[in-house]
Amino acid sequence: MALNQAVYEEVTKIFKSYLERKQLRKTPERFAIMEEIYSRTGHFDVESLYISMKNKNYRVSRATVYNTLDLLVDCDLVTRHQFGRNISQFEKSYPSRQHDHLICTDCNKVVEFCDPRLYNTQKMVEETYQFKVIHHSLTFFASCQKENCENFGKNLAVYSQRSVHD
Repeated sequence: MALNQAVYEEVTKIFKSYLERKQLRKTPERFAIMEEIYSRTGHFDVESLYISMKNKNYRVSRATVYNTLDLLVDCDLVTRHQFGRNISQFEKSYPSRQHDHLICTDCNKVVEFCDPRLYNTQKMVEETYQFKVIHHSLTFFASCQKENCENFGKNLAVYSQRSVHD
């Protein structure tokens, strides 16, 4: 995916301002990692980001990738997800677009979706309970049930066995 120049300029401004506020160095590696993230689509883990950077001949260590991701999460330019596995998944979060996730428990595929009814529910909850919702998270865990799923049917057999014996 091509990097959106307007978005890149804005996230660069936000990141520079954040680093200045925290009195942290503005290193080329940190901005290269941010650029790599903002040229991607979808979710990624630390290892795939690190390998991508290495394949492009960037001189970054895993520690630098981890530390920079922590900074980007802290300044709300990246969102960290824990989708029930031990590996954190990340995604860029600027410009913010509320969405939710559907995770295949067989192949770990992540699908993003947006349903306006959820926004209406959020507004109703705010009005009913006199709260201002700042953020919400909704994740469905399911089986994608597609034959091209690398683990198609494996968990389905386990679920079938459970229902017979329960």
